[in-house]
Amino acid sequence: MPTPPLDAVDLKILDRLQTDARTIAESIGAEVGLSAAAVQRRIKRLRQCGVIARDVSVLDQRVLGVPMTFVVSVEMERERIDVIHAFREQALADDAVQQCYYVTGQADFILVVVCRDMACFEAFTHRMFFDNPDVRHFTTSVAMDRVKVGLTVPLD
Repeated sequence: MPTPPLDAVDLKILDRLQTDARTIAESIGAEVGLSAAAVQRRIKRLRQCGVIARDVSVLDQRVLGVPMTFVVSVEMERERIDVIHAFREQALADDAVQQCYYVTGQADFILVVVCRDMACFEAFTHRMFFDNPDVRHFTTSVAMDRVKVGLTVPLD
């Protein structure tokens, strides 16, 4: 379904939902001047056309015993589409990879990886990099503090 034009009310609804997806339609409706049913119809349309990709719960990785975050730059040996595609698939399949970006510049990919400890990260580097002959080089930065983490999109 093609993306519909979004009006100011749609943007207000989206802004509220990306902050707290559990906000009830009645509450959103009071903020935007619509009935709960009208808000629900708009949300359904926004989901169907892919503007709302999915609703998730954001977990506290420290509470769950996965306190370490790594930012990894990866250079591939070859810039062939099959190599790029294979690495994308490998990153998608690995639960330790929270985010994966195919980028321009010296690196081919930037990964955000979470692990419970250095031993876990070492195992990750073996399966993703050392065991992959198409990886030329990777550089890791260890996050010392999570200053800002989010996926909200500015809607103004």
